[in-house]
Amino acid sequence: MIHQYKLNGYNIVVDVYSGSVHAVDDVAYDAIALVDAGVARDAAIEQLAAKYADHPEVTREDIQDCFADIDELTAAGQLFAPDIYADHAFDFKNRSTVVKALCLHVAHTCNLNCEYCFAAQGKFHGEAGLMSFETGKRALDFLIEHSGTRHNLEVDFFGGEPLMNFEVCKQLVAYARSIEKEKGKNFRFTLTTNGIGITDEVIEWANKECYNVVLSLDGRKEVNDRFRKDLAGNGSYDRIVPKFQKLVKARGGKGYYMRGTFTHYNTDFTNDLFHMADDLGFAELSMEPVVAKPGDPEALTEADLPVLFDQYELLAKDMLRREKAGKPITFYHYILDLEHGPCIYKRISGCGSGTEYMAVTPWGDLYPCHQFVGDPAYKLGDIWNGVTNTALRDEFKMCNVYARPDCKDCWARLYCAGGCAANALHATGDIHGVYEYGCQVFRKRIECALMIKVAESLDPELAKNAAPAPAQDDCDGCSSCAD
Repeated sequence: MIHQYKLNGYNIVVDVYSGSVHAVDDVAYDAIALVDAGVARDAAIEQLAAKYADHPEVTREDIQDCFADIDELTAAGQLFAPDIYADHAFDFKNRSTVVKALCLHVAHTCNLNCEYCFAAQGKFHGEAGLMSFETGKRALDFLIEHSGTRHNLEVDFFGGEPLMNFEVCKQLVAYARSIEKEKGKNFRFTLTTNGIGITDEVIEWANKECYNVVLSLDGRKEVNDRFRKDLAGNGSYDRIVPKFQKLVKARGGKGYYMRGTFTHYNTDFTNDLFHMADDLGFAELSMEPVVAKPGDPEALTEADLPVLFDQYELLAKDMLRREKAGKPITFYHYILDLEHGPCIYKRISGCGSGTEYMAVTPWGDLYPCHQFVGDPAYKLGDIWNGVTNTALRDEFKMCNVYARPDCKDCWARLYCAGGCAANALHATGDIHGVYEYGCQVFRKRIECALMIKVAESLDPELAKNAAPAPAQDDCDGCSSCAD
């Protein structure tokens, strides 16, 4: 399977199953399309000769050489590569899995009242509550007990707003540090915060103990304050931006990213990203589409898609401009490492929700991820008794890209691994379904990300200033690759 598209002056050909990305001239682009369509070689040569008859620089010999190059790439497995993974996809997910990450809901309460919050203002459609140290300690023990030989373990302090339970966060990190050497583990903590509770103490602690910090800001003041309000209805921008700037400066501008949400009201979201970069000084950026019910005022519509596509292209081109100027920014969804990862197991199996990754409520209940919390049908068990709903866990084990019929003909499926199970559930009523709107957005983002990589590979000046690919340090030599 191949995917061809034109963007920013580049003719790009993606070979899906080999992972090869080719930047080609017009003749090769057209020739590859004819081969993909099954046109006989002689007929294809005649078609191209006729098309380029007014281009004396393109000779019949050039066209024949082009097809010879295509044959060479095909023989090398870099073009029209076969799908060698389908027969193994279900074997991967039938193997035993270990738990490698927990999302600790240390607070089911929040000091903001964001109107679009999927977590119902941090309560997840249930009772407010704070996780006790004893419950959090047991959650960390559960993670160790079910992590097998895995060395690196991920824990995200999440909410609600986790800083409303900061003392317990500190106690849990201290406990983890006290046992990780004995247990042969390395805990990597992440803090996801709306910023209201950031203090000098929080900054010092986060910079010492947190591998990453996720900071929630939607961009421009008027955009952020439309939805991200406190309980009295006041916007949060003026309160949180100085705190975010102080924290990022103290971290040396590393190990964080700004996490925004765009809605129907700010489909021009690049202006929010550029505001964060140019006016506020943040260089590590992310912007997510809102998760909302169809018909809600903030929900994205089909009519918004062309605008969003233009925005993603505008962002990619501007990022290249910034790289050339020696002032690059990072956009989370454009981070691709085409040489080293992720491995094919991850490309097939996806995020690992419900198997390798779970969410823990303040009361110790286990759910496949934070987006399922509060739905009793998706309770896996608890941290004391482990996963007792093994049928549900097994269903998530089989929730891979090859288990989704709608993904069969999608060129981007080995980049997204089938997408988000929670979004699929909310859109189709089935975790094995697909959220088509999200798929269209994802495909556009991957096209833009690949274009950036093509540009960097062809322009030495861009390559010199490009941000380095993230280290692939998530591998612990799992059994999935042992064969």
